[in-house]
Amino acid sequence: MSAPVSQIREPLITGHKTYHQITEDLISPTEKTPSFAWTVGFIISAIFLGLYVFSVLWTIYMGIGTWNLNRTVGWGWDITNFVWWVGIGHAGTLISAILLIFRQKWRTGVNRAAEAMTIFAVICAGQFPLIHMGRLWMGFFIFPYVNTRGPLWPNFNSPLLWDVFAISTYFTVSLLFWYTGLVPDFATVRDRAKGFRKKVYNFLSFGWTGSAKHWQRWESLSLILAGLSTPLVLSVHTIVSFDFATSVIPGWHTTIFPPYFVAGAIFSGFAMVQTLMLVTRTVLNLKDYITIEHIESMNKVILLTGTIVGVAYITELFIAWYSGYIYEQFAFFNRVFGPYWWSYFGMMFCNVISPQLYWKKSWRRNITLTFFLSIVINIGMWFERFVIIATTLARDYLPSSWSYYSPTWVEICLFLGTLGLFFFCYLIFTRVAPVVAVAEIKSILKSAGDQYVGKNAVHQHHHGDEHSEVESH
Repeated sequence: MSAPVSQIREPLITGHKTYHQITEDLISPTEKTPSFAWTVGFIISAIFLGLYVFSVLWTIYMGIGTWNLNRTVGWGWDITNFVWWVGIGHAGTLISAILLIFRQKWRTGVNRAAEAMTIFAVICAGQFPLIHMGRLWMGFFIFPYVNTRGPLWPNFNSPLLWDVFAISTYFTVSLLFWYTGLVPDFATVRDRAKGFRKKVYNFLSFGWTGSAKHWQRWESLSLILAGLSTPLVLSVHTIVSFDFATSVIPGWHTTIFPPYFVAGAIFSGFAMVQTLMLVTRTVLNLKDYITIEHIESMNKVILLTGTIVGVAYITELFIAWYSGYIYEQFAFFNRVFGPYWWSYFGMMFCNVISPQLYWKKSWRRNITLTFFLSIVINIGMWFERFVIIATTLARDYLPSSWSYYSPTWVEICLFLGTLGLFFFCYLIFTRVAPVVAVAEIKSILKSAGDQYVGKNAVHQHHHGDEHSEVESH
């Protein structure tokens, strides 16, 4: 018998797995009848999706006067949710691109779902600025293009326009990167499918045959897209932070925002990936592929980025005090002791204190604790965006214009609806494509010295020829 997989130096896959077993484990969820847990989750997400559709139509028909925005707080839950969703979409590109370039093998168990999460999160984020415009049908005004409007062009000095370019570029590159990784696995599903389903996957796989030339081009394209995606990880949330940092409002006009926003985005994104991975490994029975080692590695990143975010919070408070600028000092005094004090302390507890539990190895590897903290962290990161926006705007230079902002039922339903949209898309994705990258998992076994499959079986099996596997015994 050949050496078991469990003896490999990096135990990224558990159990004694042949290439054929890997294919069965990862492809079969797209072929079998959905499980009860998946069905329940799908029904709940579909209900929330319906709530989203209703909230959007109500807002468009009645106008954004249905929101509780006022002359003082012109940005409320909508921009808070926009920044939160963009942040969640960061982890997918980080896991896929940067970890691929640095050849981190632990990424393979989680990269496919993280990439999908990026696509769906950016779709959710893009809704809010468009709806916030008030006249959704005028959305094309934000794009510069040759038209009959004469000299009427978008304001290129506006950070909100920079958002359009940054996020559309980020979405396009992330979508291409995600789909490129799916092509070999679509071909594997195609070769197992029959009838109309086979034709659909044949179209999706672009005629992939698994030849050496196809693999060479696939790997080259993956590296090119990873190289393009890497600066986007830093640029996208940096530009989102410019929505605030380039203003002159105390509490916003600070140079720490770009790195602080990027670290926070990775922090919240990894927490959401943990939430999805822990649910997915249970519902689809993928515990051999999404292992404790994957979870621990991601918790280390969460600990690092959470600590960076905590340092940023303390730095903000110090600089406000050290500056001697009374309006900046008041902005932070108001965050801590003002009417929104509950959101500030909630943010500090969720984002700074709770991740410190991960210094202990046994807690980093605890599934229940990890799942709970992943939700706590994302709640805390939502609080952070709310603190930045609401507490800063609610009390400005003139006490006569001070106000207190609280959301209406429309704003709450719209946010809950985007959660429904996100999970609805993710659950559909789990039925259409393998959640874990089959080809990359097999490449790990090959490079790690697994002896189950002969050298020439790799390329033959990648394009789905089940009879061409050569197993060593």
